[in-house]
Amino acid sequence: MHLSVDLILLVVPALLLASVFASKAASRFGVPALLVFLAMGMLAGSEGPGGIYFDNPFLAQSIGVFALVLILFSGGLSTEWSAIKPVFLRGLSLATLGVLVTAGLVGWFSSRLFGLSPLQGLLLGAIVSSTDAAAVFAVLKARGAGLKRRLEPLVEFESGSNDPMAVLLTVGFIELMQNPGKSAVELCLGFAWQVAVGALVGWGMARAMKAAMTRVKLEYEGLYPVMMLCLALLTYGLTATLRGSGFLAVYLAGIVLARGEFPHKRNVVRFHDGVAWLAQIAMFLVLGLLVFPSQLAGVAVPGMIVCFFLIFVARPAGVFLSLLFARMSFAEKTMVSWAGLRGAAPIILATFPLLAGIPGSQLLFNLVFFTVLLSVLLQGTSISFVARRLGVDAPPEKKIRSPIELEQTEGMDADLVELLVPYGGAAAGRAIHEIGVPTGCLITLVCRDEKFIVALGKTVLEEGDVVLALVREEDKAALQAVIGKMGTRQKE
Repeated sequence: MHLSVDLILLVVPALLLASVFASKAASRFGVPALLVFLAMGMLAGSEGPGGIYFDNPFLAQSIGVFALVLILFSGGLSTEWSAIKPVFLRGLSLATLGVLVTAGLVGWFSSRLFGLSPLQGLLLGAIVSSTDAAAVFAVLKARGAGLKRRLEPLVEFESGSNDPMAVLLTVGFIELMQNPGKSAVELCLGFAWQVAVGALVGWGMARAMKAAMTRVKLEYEGLYPVMMLCLALLTYGLTATLRGSGFLAVYLAGIVLARGEFPHKRNVVRFHDGVAWLAQIAMFLVLGLLVFPSQLAGVAVPGMIVCFFLIFVARPAGVFLSLLFARMSFAEKTMVSWAGLRGAAPIILATFPLLAGIPGSQLLFNLVFFTVLLSVLLQGTSISFVARRLGVDAPPEKKIRSPIELEQTEGMDADLVELLVPYGGAAAGRAIHEIGVPTGCLITLVCRDEKFIVALGKTVLEEGDVVLALVREEDKAALQAVIGKMGTRQKE
């Protein structure tokens, strides 16, 4: 036992480190990190140089669910409500109607082409219906590109909110296959219950988390992120016990928490960001270990057909129907469609039929795995090129790494904010003491050409400068009026 533990402590961190370094090298060529992590797992598997035999769908599913909980909570926690509020209804439509249309079309196509039963086809469609925007933005960042207007928050919000819908459909179709006598009405009622419970528990736990962070006084500051981690896991566990959507609950809890301020927020967000990356790497490694590459050759042709139908027919149909009444150009809707990469969620969902003993489940798993690989290869490596051709690309927003930080603690009634000196604005070309800074506001630094200048009364502001100021809540609007656009440091 001692030797096996030593071996685990040698192999696991070695795989994690190798994945981190490999993703760094691959990002220079625009290869999504998702693909690198999966490849590392496959290379470490029984049919690769690593020779590690792993054939435990239950353990893989358990690790995947655990990792998705952490990833979704971190995603919600780092989401700016001000960014997703304008696209909330569009994202919700994509996460519901878009998923339904995509799943239905893929299900119909698969059953007609491959001779699958209608329920088997719909199960395959449900499994591959969710998207993963993490790979999209990793590639865009590596290529020094972004998406203009509100496309980025829309794609990001959709990817975080459509996983619960895909889970509900997958579980529902499995139940129908196991219990043919179950009616569609019962399935719809069960779906409504899961959504309602997930939303209520997610909102309620977010309020409880904020209260705990505000009122519970711990002796060690490092325990606050740990407490938040436990509460996030408790949110999923409680919701799942009540037969609700745990994924929806944790994602919603993160979004609700992100809307306001609470003590130690910066440390909590950073902690969960690191935990989410660790969970993502571990999840992809395990999923890579679970697949046997020799079995993929037999599904290469049908996998390519399903993937191409998904990318060029089902996904566009779902997007354009979901955004039918949205004021978006054809190019923008096409970009949203192309940005719908498949990720870890479909592979994890593909383990559900395996554990349920559904006929043909191994074939479904291999088809899903091949579809995800091809989707990442085709869409992930061409995302920046497609954005440029459609004319929806934009330089990524530059975020300032300030040499000073402000942690919200009890008794603190001020916040550290960023203010952009607009081009042609009244503040440009004037000294700080001349612009009428409201009483109670303290301008500390001026960022110009990625260099920081200590702010003095005689410091002259220039167009494009970013001013860092310590401001009370009641004075924010007044300071914004005399300088320009404002962004909060706490919401990075």
